[in-house]
Amino acid sequence: MTATPPDVDRVLSVAREAATAGGNVALSAFRTPLSITPKASKMDPVTQADVDAQNRVVEVIRDSFPDHTIVGEEGDQLKEIPDTGPAWVIDPIDGTNNFTHGNRVWATCIAYVEDGEPQAAITRLPALGDEYVAGDTTLRDNEPVTVSDRDDPELCTVSLTFGLQPQHRPLFAEVSRNLLEAFGDLRRFGTGQVSLAMVAAGELDGAVSAVRLSPWDTVAGVHLVRQAGGTVTDIDGNPWRWDSEGVVASNGKVHDTLLSIIP
Repeated sequence: MTATPPDVDRVLSVAREAATAGGNVALSAFRTPLSITPKASKMDPVTQADVDAQNRVVEVIRDSFPDHTIVGEEGDQLKEIPDTGPAWVIDPIDGTNNFTHGNRVWATCIAYVEDGEPQAAITRLPALGDEYVAGDTTLRDNEPVTVSDRDDPELCTVSLTFGLQPQHRPLFAEVSRNLLEAFGDLRRFGTGQVSLAMVAAGELDGAVSAVRLSPWDTVAGVHLVRQAGGTVTDIDGNPWRWDSEGVVASNGKVHDTLLSIIP
C-alpha cells in the first residue's frame, strides 16, 4: 500500500524547523576561523560548517519522516531526485564562497518534492534574518509576495547564477554582455537560491543559468518563483525540471527577452 503524502502545512512546519536548526549551526561558525577544502575547483569550497549544518537538517527531517529520501549536497547523501515518492533536497549553505569570506549573503535551503515535483520550499538567510517560504503561495518573512510586474527590460534588474567553474567562464562572459545590452542592470550574488528567492519576491525581475545546476542549487528557489506567479523554464523555453539544461526564471513579462540572450 502506498503511503498517503503528508499535507503541505506539516511539510512546511518540518522544513522551517530543519532550516532554522541547520541555519543556526552554520551561523555559529560564520566569521570564525574555518578549514576550507576545495571540491570541483578552487571556487567550489566545502567547510565543516556545511557538513554539520546538513547533518542537523537531516536529523530534524528524519525525526518526522524517517522513510523519506534525502538528496543533499554534502557527504554521501543521494545526488539525484528519484522519479517517484517523497524526497527532501538540501543545501546547508548555498553561497559557501560568501560564507567563507564573511559575506552575509548565504542561505540554508530545503525543498520537498513528490514524484520529482516540488511541493514546498524554504530559503532561509540566517545572517540577514530573511526567510522565503512557499507551499501554495510564497511568503517573505511571513508576508505574501509576488513577482514584479515590470515589463520593460531596460527597467529590469536580472541576476546570473553560474560561472564559478573555469570551463563556464567564456559562456558567462557572453551571457553577461548580452544581459547588459538588453536589461537595465545586472547583479551577481554568489548564490543561485537567493537570486531565485529575490525573483519570487519581486526584488529581481529575472535570474539565469545557461548551464545545468544541481538540484540543491535550484529546486527550492524554482518553487518559490512558481508559487509567486513567475515563470521558470530551461534555456530552450521548455518547462523546467531538476535535471534541465540551465534555468531561466522571471516575472513572466520579460521571459522571452531573457531566453533570447542565451547563445
